[in-house]
Amino acid sequence: MSGSGGTKTDGRVERGNQTRRLVLGRTMDIASVEGLDGLSLGRIATELKLSKSGVFALFGSKEELQLATVRAAVAVFADQVVAPLGDLPPGPGRVWALCRNWLTYSAGRVFAGGCFFYAVSAEFDARSGPVHDAIARTRADWAAYMEQELAAARDAGGLVEDVDVPQLAFEIIALMEAANAQSVLLGDAEIYRRAGRGIVRRLRAEAADGARDEIDGAGFTPPPSK
Repeated sequence: MSGSGGTKTDGRVERGNQTRRLVLGRTMDIASVEGLDGLSLGRIATELKLSKSGVFALFGSKEELQLATVRAAVAVFADQVVAPLGDLPPGPGRVWALCRNWLTYSAGRVFAGGCFFYAVSAEFDARSGPVHDAIARTRADWAAYMEQELAAARDAGGLVEDVDVPQLAFEIIALMEAANAQSVLLGDAEIYRRAGRGIVRRLRAEAADGARDEIDGAGFTPPPSK
């Protein structure tokens, strides 16, 4: 009897997890285009042909749905941008690979509206509350991670010793986000080539002698449109 009950419980848990993944897959795309305020339990239930009570049981409130969507987007971002770095050694080549992964993530429209975090940051930047705080943490974590990779490249001898790490991180992220914004607004994927060239120039300018060849001078080629 206990084994049968455990099987039933496991089945319900797995169905709940599947529904949660289905819901969050949809909410991430909606939020990247319309913003997190475009989410509601009723809308998601209707679009995915789920019971509203079932969706409510999983998330409980619109705010929790928004927070869960942000957390899910962080996981997708990490999988698409950070994980492919694998065991690449510290250096300007690894930093350029990270940037190239980000440009591919944005240009390839992993999220329908381009970079999820750029979209929702503009929506919540002047607000307060848990959703604002969650988005702000993700943005701060990303900037800190970029600085960490640049500092590791410097410490490994790949960048000049006096490189201003926070400034360089700011400039690289600004170039990537400018490409995302213009591409989404104007429908022009070629802007990513410009961003790639700009990032390559900045990294090469700060690279130590003998380390510039780690950076692919060809820049970045946008993936084919979906």
